[in-house]
Amino acid sequence: MNKRKRKAVIAGNWKMNMTPDEAVAMINELRPLVKGKRGCEIVLCVPAIDIPAAVKAVKGSRIKIGAENVHFEEKGAFTGEISAKMLLTCGVEYVIIGHSERRQYFGETDETVNKRVKAALNAGLKVILCVGEVLAQRDLGITGEVLSMQTKIALQGVTLDQLKNLIIAYEPVWAIGTGRVATPDQADEGNGVVRKTVEALYGKAAAEALTIQYGGSMNEKNAAELLGKYNVDGGLIGGASLVAAKFAAIVDAAQ
Repeated sequence: MNKRKRKAVIAGNWKMNMTPDEAVAMINELRPLVKGKRGCEIVLCVPAIDIPAAVKAVKGSRIKIGAENVHFEEKGAFTGEISAKMLLTCGVEYVIIGHSERRQYFGETDETVNKRVKAALNAGLKVILCVGEVLAQRDLGITGEVLSMQTKIALQGVTLDQLKNLIIAYEPVWAIGTGRVATPDQADEGNGVVRKTVEALYGKAAAEALTIQYGGSMNEKNAAELLGKYNVDGGLIGGASLVAAKFAAIVDAAQ
């Protein structure tokens, strides 16, 4: 991390876990553990059903609430989807877009990810944009090309000013939920590719100011080493974000 140039952000991605009551209990346990920890932004991205309860539970704390998905249209016949305006009116500040599970299981493409990114930014949400290669692509030696392509397509039509409300999370798909973690050098390299791509699009100053997280089995045991790398500005945390003590330990590592 380089906090002189950019903000560190530790964000939890709860995925399809936690009822509203469970969400409140977890947040109540987490609050005292992260109180006064100002070395990073703290975000919990929760299932849609948990958002109202979670927003209420974090009031008076530094914890921000995010969503796990957003549709690219403002309204209409899109059964089961949620618009950016709906999220904003519920008190959501952040939204995850382009997670590999959304791409793999729900048919999201680079193009629809781009539509979601623009819709969210235009509405005033802060975006956590996910990019990452699958194992076959890494084995072929095309990780750099994949990350660059995903980043370029996702950012089409995003202005330099809007980039200030965007975070990119590099998540090698082969390391998500598998317990297999990219080495600190691999994480730094992947994040560095993303930063170089952003530099080519928006200039060096914008790229150096951009927060780029690492995701993919970051936990309380390996967080400090990963966060010690220059290009790793935080983490998008899966399983460890469901346990208050583990998530708080990652926040501590980012201090």
